[in-house]
Amino acid sequence: MMRERKPELLIPASSLEVLKTAVIFGADAVYIGGEAFGLRAKAKNFSPEDMRAGIKFAHEHGVKVYVTANILAHNSDLEGAVEYFKELNTMKPDALIIADPGMFMLAKEHCPGMELHISTQANNTNYQTYLFWWNQGAKRVVSARELSLAEIKEIREHIPKDMEIESFIHGAMCISYSGRCLLSNYFTGRDANQGACTHPCRWKYAVVEETRPGEYMPVYENERGTYIFNSKDLCMIEYIPQIVDAGIDSLKIEGRMKTALYVAAVARTYRKAIDDYFTSPEEYEKNMDWYRQEISKCTYRQFTTGFYFGKPNEETQIYDSNTYINEYIYLGIAEEITEDGKVRIEQKNKFCVGDTIEIMKPDGRNVETKVEAMFDDKCIAVDSAPHPQQVLFLQLSEACEKYDLLRVRKA
Repeated sequence: MMRERKPELLIPASSLEVLKTAVIFGADAVYIGGEAFGLRAKAKNFSPEDMRAGIKFAHEHGVKVYVTANILAHNSDLEGAVEYFKELNTMKPDALIIADPGMFMLAKEHCPGMELHISTQANNTNYQTYLFWWNQGAKRVVSARELSLAEIKEIREHIPKDMEIESFIHGAMCISYSGRCLLSNYFTGRDANQGACTHPCRWKYAVVEETRPGEYMPVYENERGTYIFNSKDLCMIEYIPQIVDAGIDSLKIEGRMKTALYVAAVARTYRKAIDDYFTSPEEYEKNMDWYRQEISKCTYRQFTTGFYFGKPNEETQIYDSNTYINEYIYLGIAEEITEDGKVRIEQKNKFCVGDTIEIMKPDGRNVETKVEAMFDDKCIAVDSAPHPQQVLFLQLSEACEKYDLLRVRKA
């Protein structure tokens, strides 16, 4: 039986620009990180000023904001965490995402009344763990990625109705248990559990025999190649009915280091899939080819269903390449439309007058348009946009609206 309440669509944001994109393209909630205490230290992350602006923008559009503070803290982190939580309490995000029990206690003390969510980093694999956190005052627990849908459904049956389950449904998978990994620390001195992972599981490896230095022998798991840790990306767009049946309250997209283009494409596709399913299961099935087509336009590494239907096997890993598949180039966001109809963007990649590009709209439409003219910020006509982050004003052959994204298919 379909659950009465539609699950939340939770989208990552690495910057204020990406947060606005997530909001406009269909998020019910976004999760962001500050400049410390989150597990994506290499993401752009939010200054206090941007965080306040992002929370204000999201709330004006009826969208919630969750802030990550999910490092596994050391003694030296605790004093700074207290000040951070005090500052967050003045900003009024809707929840904090925490993994460490010590950080949880500090947040509970210094952000009274704010919802506390338990990160997947806390290894939440059974209903007794959920009940433990509920009794500590947590509102929501993020399931470990190692759980099947059957296990999550069993958890749902053993926890209070008001307690929420959040689960990842799309994005990169970690080769270590719920993200707890020491490879990065060992190779580079950057601690994944402190937010500084360099993703060495994506690197190519060989072995060297002690008496034969310099002779590198590839590490073959089988005849297909050498990327023994490199998981395919999770994608559950085809399994919304099973996700809903399992009782998951929040459907989480991984990707706090992704571009606005990635966030827009994933948010828009899952937004439509969820809404279609709750309109009618037949509508959802009818549009499945569109979901598959649009989700494949995102940057990805090939897709898997992870642990949701049983333990992964050798088909879940990628052995021939560690690079992303990327079919589209991100050009920029329509930041405003001038009175004479020109589109103001901050350019992300090079394109030229005369190019045919695509306007990506929040309602699901992709509109081909020609770049008829291009002007710099001094109103001087230019033929191309070679400089990243250059402010440009575009004259396009088709109508563009504020917050539309511009992209072009790779040649």
